[in-house]
Amino acid sequence: MSRPVAVGLGCDRGTPLPTLAQALAEALQQAGARPADVAGAASITLKADEPGLLALAAQQGWRIHFYAPAELAEVPVPNPSEVVRRHTGTPSVSEAAALLAAGGAGARLLVEKHKLRGADGRHATVSIAALAPRP
Repeated sequence: MSRPVAVGLGCDRGTPLPTLAQALAEALQQAGARPADVAGAASITLKADEPGLLALAAQQGWRIHFYAPAELAEVPVPNPSEVVRRHTGTPSVSEAAALLAAGGAGARLLVEKHKLRGADGRHATVSIAALAPRP
């Protein structure tokens, strides 16, 4: 039986649904998870109007939560990026969003930072976290 997971999503502005869907499928496969195992999805508030992310969440039947850069910046992650920090105000989007969506303290990353450059030239990043144990 699969365990529930949370998905953190990041992407270039204008990344189309097929690239995001491919990155998600690859990351879920790495985690040994299925779309039905996803208990929550999250990204950064800067992406709250991103058509590809919204379409992916709708396609999967997920509610997606958007965290402020300051919230994401407080989460320790294994792969911080100064490039991401310059563009978004936080050193991590997908890893930090996955950990927060998974319940924060006690959550752990199953897939750290799966990156895909689609055939369209756009980048998508997916991280998957196991949910934090409930007390």
